[in-house]
Parts: sequence; structure tokens; C-alpha cells
Amino acid sequence: MNHEEIRIMFSENEIVPFEEKTVRDFSYDDISREKILAFTKEAEIKIGHIPKIDFLKSLSVVNDTKIKNAGILFFAKEVQKHISQAQMTLLAFKGTKKLHIFDRLDVRDDLLTQFNEAIFFIKKHLNVRSEIKGVNREDIYEIPIEALREAVVNAIMHRDYSVRGTSLMVEVFDDRVEITNPGGLPKGLSKDSFGKVSVRRNELIADLFYRLDKVERIGMGIQQMREAMALAGLKEPVFETDGFFRAVFFRPKKEDIFPTVQKVGEEAEERLGEKLGEKLGEKLGENEIKILEMVLKNKYISAKELSKNIGISETAIEKNIAKMKKKGLLRRIGADRGGYWEVAGG
Repeated sequence: MNHEEIRIMFSENEIVPFEEKTVRDFSYDDISREKILAFTKEAEIKIGHIPKIDFLKSLSVVNDTKIKNAGILFFAKEVQKHISQAQMTLLAFKGTKKLHIFDRLDVRDDLLTQFNEAIFFIKKHLNVRSEIKGVNREDIYEIPIEALREAVVNAIMHRDYSVRGTSLMVEVFDDRVEITNPGGLPKGLSKDSFGKVSVRRNELIADLFYRLDKVERIGMGIQQMREAMALAGLKEPVFETDGFFRAVFFRPKKEDIFPTVQKVGEEAEERLGEKLGEKLGEKLGENEIKILEMVLKNKYISAKELSKNIGISETAIEKNIAKMKKKGLLRRIGADRGGYWEVAGG
């Protein structure tokens, strides 16, 4: 056996799992009241003025008088200060290989924050179209968001947090999305039974996500991912185990699912420059057309990303956006962070 195989063997046979252990010198003063409130708001739990210690005891994350690692991972003011490997890395690449990174975010915070940041990042880099259903407009992403949510929460729940020097990874490529967590299949789960039975590496962490209504206790996550992809007419996700666990979701070809995006790329001058320009009695500039193209492909795109892709300064991007806002072609829905762009006639 090599060094890593020996480490995994001892780790999986420990009487006390990592999430149940405690950290020396961690005290109740290191617990964030704000994170408790964020958790209870998400879980729709009313706690009033209950002391922190009583709330943590109700979640079973207290061992006698010490906070367990599961409690630290959810509620510590500075999680990474106490559990250095508790981090997530979010990456978006140009192309299908790990060569050109155009967006990166390292999340060194509690597990609920990691989950929310991962979903926001994924949505930001997927193509999306809208459908009107009744009086409501529904955003439909090229990969079902429910499948990706399930994969992210599974990666967080089943991660081997005892492995130092690692990070949970979410990587978006032109042809796929990969979600990778340290730790292969949990002990007691064979490749043959994978996806059919549930074996949870971190019982406490899984229970806390259940309270947040992010996961079901029956452990049907793998089957739900497969079904969501099948219903969307997409390839079945691939699951790999090699000391790490990796879920791979294949993106559809744009012309198959998003013909509008394809046309924008091929006929931008006709569709945007002429069609929208006619409404204004003037022709749109080249940079204005490029901005509208990219906004139609990704309504969450930032001015910084527009600047990189088009090859002009952020100041020039802002000036073009301001002109198009004035013309009524482009408007911002929501705040700078978390909001999105809307194109008139797009």
C-alpha cells in the first residue's frame, strides 16, 4: 500500500469521524451569530433570543462543552482559521482543457456559503433561455439546475474533510461541468451498489443540509441527477472514483438547445445591428453589438468579463452600456451582484 492508501485506511476506520472531532482552543466566542441567523432563515427555523450554545446543542454539534467540527464548518466566524482545508475553488475555462482560466473564485467560508456561491457561479457561466408560463417568466438553463444543485450538495456532504491540502472543485468548461470532492466512495459502498443505496460519510453535515431542505435523507441524489438529465434530453452524467469523487455533466450543443444564441453569433449584424437599429433610426456600433451578443449568451456577465472578451477597457464597456441604456436597448435587473441584464427585443 502506498502512503495515501494507508492514510485512507486509517481515516475510514477511525472510531470518531472527522465531523465529530473538536479543535483545540475553539470556543463559543468563535461562533458567528450572523451565520446562525442565516442558517435559521434558510431552514425557516424561529429561534428568537435562544443562546448560541442551546441552538448548537439542538443540532447535535456540541460534544460536552466543545464544538464539533461539523459545527465549525457551518457556524465559525473564520472557518479556515480552524480547518484550513475547508475551502472550495470555482473555475471557468475557455475551451475544453484546463489551460485558460477566465473566472476564478476561492470560497473559504462556511458550508452554506460554499453551496450558495457554487450555484451562483454555475448559473453565471451557463447559457440560459426564458419561457413565459402563464404570467410568470421561467429561466431554463442548458443543464438542469436541480441536477447541479444535487451534485454540489452531495460533494459538500460526502467530502473527506480529513484530507489536508485539498479543495472541493467546481469547473466549468465549454463542453461540460465537473464537480470534484476529496474522498472516493465511502467505506461500505461498492461500485456495484453505487447509486442504489446510501452511505453517508458525514452524518451530521448531511443532517444539517437536510434541515436546510437541500437534500433528502433517503439518499436518492444520484438517481435524481440521472433522471433530470434524461428529462432534459441530455447525456447521462458520468461519475468517477479514484481517491476523489467526480461528477461530470455534459453541456448540450448550443445549436441544439439554444438556437437563438447560435444565430446571434452568426447573424449579429442582422439581428441586433439592423433590427434594433431600425427602431432607433440609427446603426449600432461594433462594440455595442458585441456587448449585446454576449449579454444574450450570458445575462449574468460582468463588465470585467465583457472587457476581457471584447478586448476594450472596462471604461469603454461602461460607456457603451450607458449609451444602450439611454436608447432603451439594455437594462439592469437587480443589484450589481446577483442581478442580470435584459436586452430589448432579445
